Amino acid sequence: MLIRHPARRRAAATAATACALAVALTSCSGTTKDSAEKDTATAASGAKADPDAPLKKGLKLAFLPKQINNPYEKIVDEAGIAAAGEYGATGKEVGPSDANASSQVSYINTLIQQRQDAILIAANDPNAVCGPLKQAMKKDIKVVAYDSDTAKDCRQLFINQASSEEIGRSLVQHLGEQIGYQGKIAILSATQNATNQNTWIEFMKDELKLPKYKNMQLVKVAYGDDADQKSFQQTQGLLSAYPDLKGIISPTTVGIAAAARYLSDSSYKGKVVLNGLGTPNQMRKYVKDGTVEQFSLWNPEELGYLGSYAAASLASGQITGAEGEKFKAGKLGEYTIGKDGEVILGEPTVFDKKNIDTFDF
Repeated sequence: MLIRHPARRRAAATAATACALAVALTSCSGTTKDSAEKDTATAASGAKADPDAPLKKGLKLAFLPKQINNPYEKIVDEAGIAAAGEYGATGKEVGPSDANASSQVSYINTLIQQRQDAILIAANDPNAVCGPLKQAMKKDIKVVAYDSDTAKDCRQLFINQASSEEIGRSLVQHLGEQIGYQGKIAILSATQNATNQNTWIEFMKDELKLPKYKNMQLVKVAYGDDADQKSFQQTQGLLSAYPDLKGIISPTTVGIAAAARYLSDSSYKGKVVLNGLGTPNQMRKYVKDGTVEQFSLWNPEELGYLGSYAAASLASGQITGAEGEKFKAGKLGEYTIGKDGEVILGEPTVFDKKNIDTFDF
């Protein structure tokens, strides 16, 4: 699949330093792979792209995060809503207070009744939201998944933060280097059904099969449900069950911050390596006090910004979601749609003591 030209990626990375965050990640029942592909093809063939069409004025966009109080997704959504103002649209954020699989369904139904032009969703579960999202598409409401994907036939586009394989493998690579490729490790994830988390974890497990990791053992995948206190307790539980644990990977901003808070006030500080996905503003104090050496993330403001322009391009007929189509995302430049309607924001950034103070999000 195609992503932006490296020069544009560098430009976006530079822009990230001026941005202001925080994270982290979920077939419809009775749907087969063949029928899903058929549905997707039918949806794509129902309209013809007009790349020269202007962005429509007065579009209504709704952002539906995993949970309304997730600080990372709040930044993503607010950036997307602000971007809508650039092209004469309006945006809003609605969503549940918990990240349960079916919690987003009633909100989708309401947004359909409100005749939104586009729904942007970070799915808690890839399948639970499929029924209402398909109903939305039948009513010509465009559906864009971001951060955490739905099943492929339940949306037109998926705005991915970075290559899922790159995220999963790089987290294992970083941790391996930090612990000398020796010892027991654990993963502290979000919810059990989170699409992005599970995809990254599969790539982590695959990376661990390589010979250089032969002396590293993944002993447990724990789930904090993207809840601060539960993630804190899961960290405590991991270290109680495995007192010789050498490292923890937490690919969720809520999880890594909670784990860092526990480690910082425990006897494990400086002994257990914590890595994963976090935001500079959440993790700065833990980097500076030595609890965490490094962590990674993309710019969440750019993720929301890109999602907003992608949804507007769909709703304006510039694109249909077909592979190879191109669209412009304001200050971020041009993007190309890849396989299965995936659009990749860019490469994640590694944060440590040397660069963390140059970022504010």
